[in-house]
Amino acid sequence: MEENNLPQETQDNNRIIEINIEEQMKTAYIDYSMSVIVGRALPDVRDGFKPVHRRILFAMNELGVNSNKPHKKSARIVGEVLGKYHPHGDSSVYDAMVRMAQDWNMRYTMVDGQGNFGSQDGDEPAAMRYTEVRLKKIGESMLDDIEKDTVDFQLNFDDSLQEPTVLPTRIPQLLVNGSSGIAVGMATNILPHNLTEVIEGCVAYIDNREITAEELCKYVKAPDFPTGGIIWGMEGVKQGLLTGRGRVVLRGKLHVETKPSGREQIIITEVPYQVNRDSLCDRVGQLVTDKTIEGIAHINNESNQKEGTRIVIDLKRDAVANIVINQLYKFTELQTSYGINNVALVKGRPKILNIRDMISEFIEFRHEVVVRRAEYELKEARKKAHILQGYLIALDHLDEVIAMIRNSPSPDVARDNLVNAGWGLDEIQAKAILELRLQRLTGMERDKIREEFDQLLKIIAGLEELLGNEGLRFDLIKKELEEVKEKFGDERKTEITYLADEMNILDFIAEEDVVITISHLGYIKRTSATEYRQQKRGGRGAIGGRTREEDYIEHLFVASTHHTLLFFTEKGRCFWLKVYEIPEGEKNSKGRAIQNLMQLPPDDKVRAIIDIAKLQDKEFVNSHYIVLCTKKGVIKKTLLEEFSRPRQNGVNAITVVEGDQLLEARLTNGSMEIMMAVKSGRAIRFPEEKVRPTGRGAIGVSGIEVDDENDEVIGMVCVSKEDKTRTILVVSEKGFGKRTPLTDESGEDVYRITNRGGKGVKTMSVTDKTGSLVGILDVTEKQDLMITCKSGITIRTAVADIREAGRATQGVKLIRLDESDAIAAITAIDEIEEAELVEDEVSTDAAEVSSETPTAEPNAGEENSGDTTEQEENSSND
Repeated sequence: MEENNLPQETQDNNRIIEINIEEQMKTAYIDYSMSVIVGRALPDVRDGFKPVHRRILFAMNELGVNSNKPHKKSARIVGEVLGKYHPHGDSSVYDAMVRMAQDWNMRYTMVDGQGNFGSQDGDEPAAMRYTEVRLKKIGESMLDDIEKDTVDFQLNFDDSLQEPTVLPTRIPQLLVNGSSGIAVGMATNILPHNLTEVIEGCVAYIDNREITAEELCKYVKAPDFPTGGIIWGMEGVKQGLLTGRGRVVLRGKLHVETKPSGREQIIITEVPYQVNRDSLCDRVGQLVTDKTIEGIAHINNESNQKEGTRIVIDLKRDAVANIVINQLYKFTELQTSYGINNVALVKGRPKILNIRDMISEFIEFRHEVVVRRAEYELKEARKKAHILQGYLIALDHLDEVIAMIRNSPSPDVARDNLVNAGWGLDEIQAKAILELRLQRLTGMERDKIREEFDQLLKIIAGLEELLGNEGLRFDLIKKELEEVKEKFGDERKTEITYLADEMNILDFIAEEDVVITISHLGYIKRTSATEYRQQKRGGRGAIGGRTREEDYIEHLFVASTHHTLLFFTEKGRCFWLKVYEIPEGEKNSKGRAIQNLMQLPPDDKVRAIIDIAKLQDKEFVNSHYIVLCTKKGVIKKTLLEEFSRPRQNGVNAITVVEGDQLLEARLTNGSMEIMMAVKSGRAIRFPEEKVRPTGRGAIGVSGIEVDDENDEVIGMVCVSKEDKTRTILVVSEKGFGKRTPLTDESGEDVYRITNRGGKGVKTMSVTDKTGSLVGILDVTEKQDLMITCKSGITIRTAVADIREAGRATQGVKLIRLDESDAIAAITAIDEIEEAELVEDEVSTDAAEVSSETPTAEPNAGEENSGDTTEQEENSSND
């Protein structure tokens, strides 16, 4: 018996499969969790819905419960959804549908409810047999074009019907109404936003596909809750928009009223999102009983469906309203925080999304819907046009067609006869002709068929063009979004309040012109421009910055406190600094080391500065250029947009070869004329177009020939071709200067236009008396000239006081210098009305000079040191 049983036992053992319990539990739990994540708890990024909401709207649409039809019993809708698409509990379907009708839960309700749908005080809605619903117009917009093969369909739970995997929404539903849910191992909490703001963000994304999340925050500012309230602080909100995770602090809205008796009342008109008003009143009453809050005599919830929220808190006679309000915010739900956790399904997988991700995914989906809709409409239009073409052929051979049909024994034979008649008809057209009603054969109906066919050909051409042009498709998406905004958009309900440390610093900084000075050893400061008094030409000047003995002011210019400065160093690096970030100092103070304000390497120094007013303006930065030049005559042009994204450690602006240094940087509009001058007195003029734009890391091209080892470029100016008011001002190191027009009275060019890379022409007669050329500027007579010496003395004089002269002259004495002193820098600034005009040429200004600065003897021969004679000018060589 035992032997007979062995084979049976062996057979039974073979039917048992041993498995690892850990692996089995892991696999089963992962399957369960993915089912919950995908099928129940998380919304789809495209239409923003979980399956239950999608199925409710689809079932209502299938039943025809539209906004222009009568309401239907909620139980009828719930039964439809349960029986056809969603085999779960009826309460889950009814609760989801009720929420879509509650205007205190949904920012934009999708369902129009009739009956008792609950209240903000926590009242439960009536049973589904009592309430009625229908779709709202905005809910219908979620389903527009669903019949045009715009989305994929799948089989329902029993494979008997088809249901959509996603709705072809025109509404950015995920952002607009938000979503919350707890899955397995993850959760989501997406807050509602304003439809107008979200659509403006979508349009901005369509216009610029490279737009950043930070730039989109200008359009989608913050969540917008259906119950209003005040967002208290934006730091957490900004984190949520930029990263997908953050925190929003929301306060209720209230104000203080005084009763005729003199007592004060706190009236709460808006409570935070999803806060139960009755529970809030109970909590306040409990805190008063516990004596946590003192000063409240009575609280009453006077809210109703028609008037909205009104909670009245009566205060005691000696109570201070502000103290009570702060206690209410601290101890009750009148101030509530919400976590932002933007998790949604992207291509079936859960993903954390920032504002840009959500908008880009919606636009990508919308583009797919537009393409599929166009393909469907094109296919249908071609089908219809094909049949109409058959009608037109039949009408052209009407008598033969009638005779052929009448003589045919059966419809099938008639169809075959039509196909074989040689008129080019196929079976589909022949069948349509046989089904044609006799009334369509009248003259008027024939004209209608012809007109309809022509119209269809236009539609087909338009659809083919749409499918072949991505730009047209995105224009259509934008147009449809604008229509949605026009139809359903509204104002924000939730106010935004910035905390003290989040306010825009520019709001607290008066916009004014300031003088920026940078010394040779790298000390920087800003000073109000009104501290520099205007003086006559030839004055002694005033101390512009007290520096160490071996130091002197090297850069001096005027900028607005709201602007951004671009600093270019001699090694070709670019750094950014806001003007208001530069420390303020007295006119004669040293300033602060520039290394303390930006990450400037110790072996590098600032050589050029550009003042930019509109660094964030896309149109401006894409239409302007930075032109750079070096001491060895190299010139380079780069689009300003490449310098519009500040980095803490700077960026490379130009590759400077060994032995060379970056000298100057200028802002241009792309069609200016460039002039470069060298120390020996030569200058070259050529069109900006001769320098092609290159990237930040490029080396550049030759601008002017520098053949002498001791010679070097001392400056560069960029002048507009149309601006005839500007003259070229040159200054030598011993204080001589003059202005020369670009064209003379006869219209001839004083500085002839040449190609870049040449030697140029003489711009100043350089002698031992004048010293080498130190600066070149393009100026107008409305400007002032600031001259800074190596000793630290600064003088400000009107440009109009400097006479015009030929380009080969020496010029006039602009400033009297000590023998050991020399001019270090010159800059032109616009006149400032507040500047004090000093009439006395020497005596008043002499008092401004510091006692530490040695006083030079006045130059008695100033009248002899002026312009060269006409004879000298004519004999000088170009």
